[in-house]
This record gives sequence, C-alpha cells and structure tokens, in this order.
Amino acid sequence: MFAVIETGGKQYKVKPGQRLRVETLKGEAGDSISFDKVLLIAAGENEVSVGAPYLEGKAVSATITEHGRGEKVKIIKFRRRKHSMKRQGHRQNYTEVVIDAIDGQK
Repeated sequence: MFAVIETGGKQYKVKPGQRLRVETLKGEAGDSISFDKVLLIAAGENEVSVGAPYLEGKAVSATITEHGRGEKVKIIKFRRRKHSMKRQGHRQNYTEVVIDAIDGQK
C-alpha cells in the first residue's frame, strides 16, 4: 500500500513506516500530524484511487520526529575576464516525519 501526498509544494510517494524529510512544518517532536492533500492511494495492483486533484475524506497520518537543517549547498557565480566572483551558501530547514498510517490503515 502506498499513497502520493502533497506538502510544501512538492509531491511525495509514501508508505507506512517510511521516514521522510519535508519542508518545515509547525509542531514539536512527537506531535502527530495529518496530511489531507492526498492525490492517490493504491492498495494493490487493481485497487487504485485517484483524486481530481485530491481525494476527499482521505488522509495520511504521521508523527514528527525532528526538525533540522540540511547539508550546505554552495553557490558560486563567476564572470570570466571580469575579475568578479560571488560565493554564497544555503542550508534548507526541514522536518522529518514517520508515516504512521494511510487513511487510518496500518
């Protein structure tokens, strides 16, 4: 069984028990959250429900495990023959969650 959810402007394919890093969410570690923007749920080869765009009444429940910051991404802008170079770094915040159940099923 798997589902496709949308959070933070991105889509994720999730299964129960999976650890997932998503854009920062409100809540503390140990809090339970629910993703209600479910695009697709597949229970088997012939049991697929697709939303238009979302499935109504369906949800994916998860537990927040931690908040953190990702690896540093280095950005270098270099202009040849101009004696010009700009260096910059960025670390994106994230929230790590564990998927508990899809639509109330374990």
